[in-house]
Amino acid sequence: MLQDNLIYIVIIAVIGAIALTINYFISQREYNTSAKHERLDWLRKQTFNTLDAIATLKAAGCKPEILEKLNNHAMVQIEEISQLAPDSDLMTQVNNQKETADRTAPGQGVFHSDKDLKRFQIYINFTEKLLNQMLKKGKLSPLLAENYGQELYWLNISIVADAHIHQAQQFIGQDEKPLALSHLKHAKAVIVRAMVPQQKKQPKLDLIQPQIIAIQPRKTKHSGALEDSIDNFLK
Repeated sequence: MLQDNLIYIVIIAVIGAIALTINYFISQREYNTSAKHERLDWLRKQTFNTLDAIATLKAAGCKPEILEKLNNHAMVQIEEISQLAPDSDLMTQVNNQKETADRTAPGQGVFHSDKDLKRFQIYINFTEKLLNQMLKKGKLSPLLAENYGQELYWLNISIVADAHIHQAQQFIGQDEKPLALSHLKHAKAVIVRAMVPQQKKQPKLDLIQPQIIAIQPRKTKHSGALEDSIDNFLK
């Protein structure tokens, strides 16, 4: 009788151990599936943002070296997606987005509307943060990080100034000279205040200044000193 009880106890213990093992594997599989989904969701967002940044910055005329860094980063993410979900809709979407970025013509972007300009600046900020992460992880040297940061800074300044110049030209075509002048002076102010060497600014200033002079209203002889100083700054 005692032996039978021991057998029952052993059987119950074995069954319990088997149940615990099965439960562990089920829990582990569910955890792995959840972790995989979370990782793929993160990769989806990061990859699309990186590819969109490549297309947007390429269209803006960004330096090829920076675009290459972004492209290498995107390829690492795409490779991980291909391992986690090789035949998924996500993989198809990513490949399509990569082709779009690759086909984008360099320097052919149009960023004249507020919406386009805002989108461009979002991806400038995204790229700056991404390069900073690369620097912290040792994937980018401090010198290159600084150089790339300066290039992105000037690219942002240039695109904003170009948008004002474009709007000024539209207003000139509509014979709205005061509005055109306002945009040209905004463009010049953006360039003048930029923290870059003068030789970098000069080509833009040489483009803007003749247009300002062409439509600048003649000053009266009795203008105040403050008004004159402000006008001289914006000329």
